[in-house]
Amino acid sequence: MTLLTGALTLEPTADGSFTLFSEDFGEWFHSREGAYTEAYTTYVQATDLAQLAHSGQITLLDVCYGLGYNSAAALTTLQQVNPGATCHLVGLELDPRVPQQAVTRGLLSPWPAPVQRVLAPLASAGVYQQHPLTAQLYLGDARQTIQILVKQGFQADVIFLDPFSPPHCPELWTVEFIQQVADCLAPQGRLATYSCAAAVRTALGLAGLALGPTLASGRRWPGTLAQWQPLGLAPLSPQEQEHLLTRAAVPYRDPSLGDSADHIRQRRQQEQARSSLTPTSIWRKRWLAPYPPSI
Repeated sequence: MTLLTGALTLEPTADGSFTLFSEDFGEWFHSREGAYTEAYTTYVQATDLAQLAHSGQITLLDVCYGLGYNSAAALTTLQQVNPGATCHLVGLELDPRVPQQAVTRGLLSPWPAPVQRVLAPLASAGVYQQHPLTAQLYLGDARQTIQILVKQGFQADVIFLDPFSPPHCPELWTVEFIQQVADCLAPQGRLATYSCAAAVRTALGLAGLALGPTLASGRRWPGTLAQWQPLGLAPLSPQEQEHLLTRAAVPYRDPSLGDSADHIRQRRQQEQARSSLTPTSIWRKRWLAPYPPSI
């Protein structure tokens, strides 16, 4: 991924919180229905972080840290449930302007003061360390920074996977990248993402993860919860299962973990053209599916 220079425009969301619109990716960072609500519902609640906090020790990986809202919601929950819990937080972010603007534009002010005291130095210095919390922010292409964590043997109890959508940011939804992310998931860990794209779920499955749907705030379609064992997961609906048998399920691939977005999209289109899977249009007509065409 190249250095991002496009404008970042401040936009209000329905729950009173603000998000940014990225000119580089042509998308908002959060659902317009509520950025804070999305952080809690799609990530913190989906992974049952409050229950995990009772263990007294938790490791979090926030892929595509952005404005830091998902991490802020997680830290707020930990402080409410078990303020003495030891926590190790790692965030991956491409664009350093985004977490910095969260601070300079006052977007963190609604979060509790202790959380602000973590996220502000994290945005400026990339590190925070004060017992019981250590936090690090790795800047750069997540396809490279995730490999640092894999080599370190990093294991997360909870992973938030929150890139821009697959059509706009295919680099972070490929089989190869998701395998790297899965390698960072602890044996009993949980991974949550807002995406229910068949290509994304295929990649998660190829990494060996079991899948279930979750409530994704502000969206007409579900999110996805992934873990190593299916125990406790809600089953995919028949509609969702059949979606995985269509050409929409052909995954994005990036063998070198360095290809351009255009190259990754073209490779997938070529694979879809050769695929013997059911055309997605047939599935859509069968179910009158509300899923957006882009997934």
